[in-house]
Amino acid sequence: MSKDVGQPDNGRIDLDRLTALVPCLDYAFQPVVNIATGHCFGYEALLRHHDACGYATPRDFFDACAAGGMLDVAQMQLWEKAVAKFAGLSGGRGARLFLNIDSRSFDGTDLLTHHIKGLLAHYDLPESAVAFELTEQPPVISDDPRQWIKPFKATSCKLALDRFGGMASGSALLYASEPDFIKIDPFFVLGVSHDSRKKLLLSQMVGVAHLLGIMVIAVGVETEKDFLTCKEIGCDLVQGFLISRPVLDVETLPSNYAAIEELSRNDRRHKRSDQKIILDQMEHIEALPVDAEITAVFDCLRHDTQRTFVPIVDHMGQPLGIVRESNIKNYAYSPFGKDLISNKGLGRKLKDFIVRCPVADLHQPVENIISIYSGEDEADGIMLVDQMRYVGFLSARSIIRVINEKSLAMARDQNPLTKLPGNALINQYVTESLSDSDIAYVYAYVDFDNFKPFNDKYGFRQGDRAILLFAELMRKKVAPEHFLGHIGGDDFFVGFKGLSNAEAEAELRSLLEDFRSDAESFYDAEARDKGCITSIDRDGNPKVFPLLTASAALVEVKTGRAGFNVDDVSALIAKLKKLSKASPTKLASGTLGG
Repeated sequence: MSKDVGQPDNGRIDLDRLTALVPCLDYAFQPVVNIATGHCFGYEALLRHHDACGYATPRDFFDACAAGGMLDVAQMQLWEKAVAKFAGLSGGRGARLFLNIDSRSFDGTDLLTHHIKGLLAHYDLPESAVAFELTEQPPVISDDPRQWIKPFKATSCKLALDRFGGMASGSALLYASEPDFIKIDPFFVLGVSHDSRKKLLLSQMVGVAHLLGIMVIAVGVETEKDFLTCKEIGCDLVQGFLISRPVLDVETLPSNYAAIEELSRNDRRHKRSDQKIILDQMEHIEALPVDAEITAVFDCLRHDTQRTFVPIVDHMGQPLGIVRESNIKNYAYSPFGKDLISNKGLGRKLKDFIVRCPVADLHQPVENIISIYSGEDEADGIMLVDQMRYVGFLSARSIIRVINEKSLAMARDQNPLTKLPGNALINQYVTESLSDSDIAYVYAYVDFDNFKPFNDKYGFRQGDRAILLFAELMRKKVAPEHFLGHIGGDDFFVGFKGLSNAEAEAELRSLLEDFRSDAESFYDAEARDKGCITSIDRDGNPKVFPLLTASAALVEVKTGRAGFNVDDVSALIAKLKKLSKASPTKLASGTLGG
């Protein structure tokens, strides 16, 4: 730094010192990326070079500004630097700029909002291109903090709650500010992939936000596993070192992050994206821009008499909510209503009639979308987005059809008798888990011993009861984090995640013993006393057969594996199957590649 700004002396920044400091400060931009596509949705502007000016953190710098009565002046001057930098790179990208605002600036006036509107107009940027990040509860000057946020809500700028979940006042501020985004505190994101309590809390926060029509940004994403967990839970956007560190040379920032796009694409491929089901049922209801005249709503409703609402979007296509016919019917049905509502002197604008509506990404699983809709009693439906832009609407009727199509698809992939996942989902599970080389797995193939003679003697209905008994025992005995499947007939599959071979054997030994004991109830008293039955063998000759048991072939795949596929697993299971039936323990184990 060429300019000598000295060191802070009394902990206060006056106008002269601020004038010297501002040219030395700069902003780094950290991308905020669409979790489903890798497209850069926006950038958070983060203050830099504060340390070279003698302030350990940006907070220390703004504290000194506040102490000297220069807080608003400092923010306005620094915002000008950030907006100028943003305008230079955004050209056509349609990105947003996330600007932090100090809560001490909330005084109920429109000084700051007037300044930002002027800045954006100067650089020919729409107001909706900026999202203000609120980090703390505004000063308690009133019982209702909404009056201090009101000047910001009066603009078309967006509001985001930063570090949501990490401050006691978060829920109250969520209620008061009605934000467009919440940024989840990094505490709940770091390590969420292996922390069930964090996952539960994050799921609840995401669920509440979506019910309120709020987009969710997961902040602090550093690993692929945390990214995939955030995506599974339903977060809309991500920010963190996995995507990019804050960058001072913003010209090097890409508009799309290929690694994130590939990661998300692979995840969709593994999970059989529900996108086709959703697209087939989506209604292409045209949205109005928020600056349209209210009379345009009347025109839309008149052209489609079945429609009871109109979707509204901002300048960048992000959904803001809907305008219901019921909210404007007093104007629509009165003799002079349309003239009154068209009178600009009354100050009634389209945004005054907007009602929040649940929002979901087109790439989300059907289950997530249904959960969002079912949590809102009065929802007209769900606004669907792609790349965070409105693309269509799912009405209540459409959602019912989506549920039906999803149920049919699941039925096709389930065994009709046990309702356990069938062959397609078993193969999918094995393929996915083989690619997850950081975690050990054990695959178990289980089939019954002496099932045919039992079926022949007691009939297929009794045979089905034995199959249902084993399926129920699996559900009771095997922990929910593991995978259960029904290959068909008397053949079953268990995928143990994160267990050693010895641990998996112990689980199976208990399961097989319970089945052996419970299956005796299917036999008559004489067979139970003898411990065997007489039936016809495959050659048509009478033969004595033991009572029902089950055998299991276990294939262990250790961490660090590479190059194996489903066929390799099947081949090893085929070898172990005969050994398991001949073993006194009814178990046989092998290691893939070992």
